[in-house]
Amino acid sequence: MKFNTKAIHAGQEPEKTSGAVMPPIFQTSTYAQKAPNVHQGYDYARVGNPTRTALEKMIAGLEEADSCSCFASGVAAIDAILKTLRPGDHVVSTNDLYGGTYRLFRQVFEPYGIEFSFIDMTDIDEVKSAIKDSTKLVWIETPTNPLLRVIDIAKVAKISSDAGALSVVDNTFASPYLQQPLLLGADVTMHSTTKYLGGHSDIIGGAVASSNEEFMEKIRFQVKTSGAVPGPMDCYLVLRGIKTLHLRVQRSVENAKQVVDLLESHPKVEKVYYPGLKSHAQHHIAAKQMNDFGAMVSFTLKDDTIEKANEVMSNTEIFTLAESLGGVESLISHPASMTHGSIPREVRLKAGLTDSLIRLSLGVEDAEDLISDLKQAIES
Repeated sequence: MKFNTKAIHAGQEPEKTSGAVMPPIFQTSTYAQKAPNVHQGYDYARVGNPTRTALEKMIAGLEEADSCSCFASGVAAIDAILKTLRPGDHVVSTNDLYGGTYRLFRQVFEPYGIEFSFIDMTDIDEVKSAIKDSTKLVWIETPTNPLLRVIDIAKVAKISSDAGALSVVDNTFASPYLQQPLLLGADVTMHSTTKYLGGHSDIIGGAVASSNEEFMEKIRFQVKTSGAVPGPMDCYLVLRGIKTLHLRVQRSVENAKQVVDLLESHPKVEKVYYPGLKSHAQHHIAAKQMNDFGAMVSFTLKDDTIEKANEVMSNTEIFTLAESLGGVESLISHPASMTHGSIPREVRLKAGLTDSLIRLSLGVEDAEDLISDLKQAIES
């Protein structure tokens, strides 16, 4: 079954009692039992819900995984993954990553005795050097947020496997339409379903998918015990969003390429970060492991000041100044003060994230309108 067909049918079948084509919203907290622990597969909605099950089967199908567990947010999914570790365990992570992930690692789990090393994962030798006997997990985010670096999943996953550590890929920026980490050798893939999977900026959610049954049993334990689960309405909305995932992402990618052409040729733009550019340091890796280059673009201005960046972001009319990404609408944001504001400035600068960097999430509007809007904002 090809991807576009999977986006409609993976793990889905008409509802048994009524024949409903779309999975119903099972708005219930509990389920009737014939006798104690004798039921139809569900006993309490924190543990499981048929609408959530339908979503989990869909995401597992898209990611070529045996199973999936959904959560109330992307960081709740990350939290569940980290809770499989124990004090003394070591995590190797990319140094260019979502600020919420960094905050969770450093401010929540580090005080509990989990050790973290943040490195440039585009340097394979640096990955090898960072591995310790205590390394239990390698955290890969690719393309990275917000500098759009591309990490070689197959190579890093092999290093992790040889060291006896799990490799986890945050696949949010790419979505399963553009990248399938498990097929490249990764053990686990996770998403903020808030982004491309939901696609309409109307829900918050997360997901963890893997074919490692021992690991997924630990994740299901977290679902049951910590209870950071999505409601059935949110699950339904993500399911509906996935039906057009391939259409939305493809249009957004096409828009991104045209916007990159504008930025590359504009005299006031200093640098453009986009894996589709042949000048991008990891372009060859992106071409190898992704089906296309994504719809996220970052750039800096020649007038490299935060004041000038703020002017551009405040003067757009179609691009909305807002956090998040992956929706049908195009967004513009300032990572240093918004999505990555929790990362200390010296840490951000060391990783290459300057105060004036601007990040774009391209939506599905008309490309000419987006180009015109961006051009007038830069020149205003």
